[in-house]
Amino acid sequence: MDTQEKSVKPVNSKLAISKSSNSSIKSISVTTRNMSKKLKESSQMSPLAEYVEMNLHSPSYASESDANKSPLTSHCYMSSYSFTTNMAPVMVINATTIEEQLADLTRAIEGLMKHVQEQDAQIARLINKADNIDANQLKEFIEGTIRSKVEGSSRSSFTYSKPYTPRIDSLKMPIGYQPPKFQQFDGKGNPKQHVAHFVETCNNAGTYGDHLVKQFVRSLKGNAFDWYTDLEAVSINEWEQLEQEFLNRFYNTRRTVSMVELTNSHQWKEEPVFDYTNRWRNLSLNCKDRLSEASAIEMCIQCMHWELCYILQAIKPKTFEELATRAHGIEMSFNCKEDEYSVDPSDDDGDDGDATP
Repeated sequence: MDTQEKSVKPVNSKLAISKSSNSSIKSISVTTRNMSKKLKESSQMSPLAEYVEMNLHSPSYASESDANKSPLTSHCYMSSYSFTTNMAPVMVINATTIEEQLADLTRAIEGLMKHVQEQDAQIARLINKADNIDANQLKEFIEGTIRSKVEGSSRSSFTYSKPYTPRIDSLKMPIGYQPPKFQQFDGKGNPKQHVAHFVETCNNAGTYGDHLVKQFVRSLKGNAFDWYTDLEAVSINEWEQLEQEFLNRFYNTRRTVSMVELTNSHQWKEEPVFDYTNRWRNLSLNCKDRLSEASAIEMCIQCMHWELCYILQAIKPKTFEELATRAHGIEMSFNCKEDEYSVDPSDDDGDDGDATP
């Protein structure tokens, strides 16, 4: 029993020593990790913390099973040696990095100071020049500047500038292009019809799209030409834009005729039937409701004098030309009959006077 107790005591003492050494190793490991975190936060150098963390898992910090296999003195010696050899390079690297940062900061400050000195010298030279300028010279300089601005603005208001952009101006006409003869628009009439005629004329000459912008001025005169010359410089970049500007300015002034107005357009009392037919025909062309020629002829006949209306409804003309011709002939026959049946009272009195002895 005594021998067994003696043999158990050394084993228990070794286990106690190994536990104490393991606890010291763990405390050193925790302390080292805290130091690595502080170094990482202070210097912001991730390689330093990684280097310290890597050495925490080196063979120097052995596990509990390794500690049981090796003597306590050997383990403590290796731990202290590993800690010393690992921390020394970290401190050296940290110091070197701080020195480099300080050197870079010093060079940046020196460059900034040099730039400020150069700016101060330039400002001083400008101040000296301003002090040396004579008052009369300064007055002449100001007057000359104002005069040039005023003359430039007056010249710009009286000089002509092309209303289209350089892109339009750089467009080349097709090879062999001959400028056609355009109908001229003076601001009166139907602008939409003028645009249609202009586009067809340009297309027949072999030009399309934005090429029409440079040719449009050839088809204008009078108020329309004045409008074109007053357009803002470099404001037109395509044909559709110029066309819309033109139609917005010279909107159609033609009055639209309703069907009610057309049916109430009767022949006046002393109006010749030929003039009435032309007047009614022009009104029907401006009617917003599209009429067939047969319907228009029938409505025109109904608005004539009753004697013409009665005869023409029986004839039933097919075209307005036939209507105007037949109506004029009927009217002439009526006038002739009126002349035949009319009797002059003066002629009757003269005959009676001659019959008396």
